[in-house]
Amino acid sequence: MSSKIKSGHKIKTKSKFKVQHQKHKVFRANDPLLSVLMWGVNFTSRQLDNVNIPVMLLPEHFRAYIKIRTDNQNFNKEVMPSHFKVKEYCPLVFRAFREYWKLHDSSFRDSLSDSPISLDQPAKSNLPIYLSSDRRFVLKCISKEDVEQIHQILPEYHRYIVETQGDTLLPHFYAMYRLTVDDKENYILVTRNVLSSKLRIHTKYDVKGSTVDRSATDKEKSKFSPTLKDNDFINDKRTIEIGEQKKAFMDKLKRDVDFLVSQHLMDYSLLIGIHDLEKGGVQEREYTLSTGNEIGTSDLSGNESDNNCPSDGSESPTTGNDDASCNDETFMVRSSENSSRRELYWMAIIDFTYYGMKKKSANVAKTMKYGGDEISTVKPELYARRFLEFIEKIIV
Repeated sequence: MSSKIKSGHKIKTKSKFKVQHQKHKVFRANDPLLSVLMWGVNFTSRQLDNVNIPVMLLPEHFRAYIKIRTDNQNFNKEVMPSHFKVKEYCPLVFRAFREYWKLHDSSFRDSLSDSPISLDQPAKSNLPIYLSSDRRFVLKCISKEDVEQIHQILPEYHRYIVETQGDTLLPHFYAMYRLTVDDKENYILVTRNVLSSKLRIHTKYDVKGSTVDRSATDKEKSKFSPTLKDNDFINDKRTIEIGEQKKAFMDKLKRDVDFLVSQHLMDYSLLIGIHDLEKGGVQEREYTLSTGNEIGTSDLSGNESDNNCPSDGSESPTTGNDDASCNDETFMVRSSENSSRRELYWMAIIDFTYYGMKKKSANVAKTMKYGGDEISTVKPELYARRFLEFIEKIIV
């Protein structure tokens, strides 16, 4: 077994980190990739236990990585491959993000040390998505190009998080890894799960402000907890009724969107999860992402006395965990007192894409087919304007 921790070509390994031998902890998963992920998260996070985050992150920290290669290992060999490699990108940078959102390394490690849950992959992607067993984190397999794009925006993203003190609706980045299993490289980005609430999400929408190809399919609608889209929102005659809270929410959203435009990013969505206080209910194993998957659903009545999520809205729902990152209020907004509905809303931006050659080509093709007004693949400035106009209309 060999281990490397590099920062460009300037920082020597021994001067920065000391490799520690990991305790024998069994990581079991049906998929060897997930076993390696659990092992890797546990190993790399412990390398930073005694390392302080610098007051100011330097350019080399955005190029640094922790890398370990394991050959001919026999421990836990029924589920762990004998050869694998783990690489964590920019460990101190992502650790700084976790500290901004008050996520302790031990808690992060514990959440990802249990076998993640595999979700159905999105219809338009061949890359799988996983969910941590406690539903707190989304583990999204991404492409090598995505990794490069994240590296490009990471310094400005970090600056923005510092300036806003972590008060943002943008995706919360927690870690990024490369896992090499059976000579295949897999890239995984760990982000916060917007809908990690214990309260049942009765309805959810993924909206972009576009109308072309923005309706949930019949297959999606047949699911227990489907993810609906823009046209469904319009056809349902829905509104998000938050009253005086609208200004603060829209100010934050506009600030975030301005940042995305400055980085030439588009194709993002506002994920909206709605809990109906009249219906109540909590979720134990049910999880719904923008792909609309559900896992081992167990829907309980909202009158259970032994849970921390009252259905009458008398208290703010929390997961009962000490980490602030687990607090369901992070993205939660209550309906206004004058609202016709008694609801809780979870709303945040998910995903984004760099407007590069692929998106420019898609823009040309879709414009020829549909016209250019309502397609989702448009320039960042137009995308942002249309997105904000749509959200402005649906929130009252």
